[in-house]
Amino acid sequence: MHRIGVLALDGVLPFELGIPARIFGAARSDRGDPLYSVTTCSLDGRPVRTQADFDIVVSEDASLLAAVDTVVVPPSHALGAVREEGRLSDGLRRAFEGVRPGTRMVGLCTGTFVLGAAGLLENRPVTTHWMEAGLLQRLFATARVDPDVLFVDDGDVLTSAGVAAGVDLCLHIVRRDHGSAVANEVARACVVPPWRDGGQAQFIRQPVPGPSAGSTAPVRAWALEHLGEPLTLAGLASRAGMSVRTLTRRFRDEVGMSPGQWLAGQRVERARHLLETTDWPVDRIAHHCGFGTGTSLRQHLHSAVGVAPQAYRKTFRTAPAAV
Repeated sequence: MHRIGVLALDGVLPFELGIPARIFGAARSDRGDPLYSVTTCSLDGRPVRTQADFDIVVSEDASLLAAVDTVVVPPSHALGAVREEGRLSDGLRRAFEGVRPGTRMVGLCTGTFVLGAAGLLENRPVTTHWMEAGLLQRLFATARVDPDVLFVDDGDVLTSAGVAAGVDLCLHIVRRDHGSAVANEVARACVVPPWRDGGQAQFIRQPVPGPSAGSTAPVRAWALEHLGEPLTLAGLASRAGMSVRTLTRRFRDEVGMSPGQWLAGQRVERARHLLETTDWPVDRIAHHCGFGTGTSLRQHLHSAVGVAPQAYRKTFRTAPAAV
């Protein structure tokens, strides 16, 4: 069983603190066995003050982190020198010194600052809450901070944007570890979407279209039902009753990307699901998802996740599926 240690620091935000236990705790094998064990610790094993009006009682101190496979650091509103100077406190330094090489490190929201102060973000793509992204970049100049995404997976270091983006990242980790079938069941149990369109750019304050302005939601829903068909920007605009320029602008307002980027992303997600859950040949999947040819699918999948279809299928297939 994969062991996860969650480090609760003074000032921790209770919602984000509870995400790992809720998401990973809901992951089950085909036989119903838990796939993860999740244990929360504090630096000294004592109760932790939260950002809310209550404390958290834990049963472990930070020595736990030396025995787990994944360390998760939720955000805190009392990071002190970590956020102000990019420097670990003595207690945090000792805690991170005990972490074994190869341990997967996860920073939720401003928990990313802790990973940075521990020297784990050098020359890596990372993210955090969009309001903190500029400060993160200034403190850790070699990190490649992307303020427009919900999470970043850089192998053994993963980071998320603010608040509910921690759910997105933890679901992604379940999917990476055990495939989409397990992740989808976790999402259903927790009543959250298996993945969300767009990035955190869509949540940044910006002018809101007036009440008479149409939404792209209906045309997006229609497109998802017709991914295998040739879909053009002009065709989508016509169906939405908008000009191409208006459709493009409203797509960016609502989902944080252009129609073409959104459509390509949805086709890749559909292809990933089919690679994981069917035995269909690559060309059949490509046709079903609207890529036309296996070559086009291979190019898009490699751009999105860095592997070829067969390698992806071998990695993520968890059980034989009927054609």
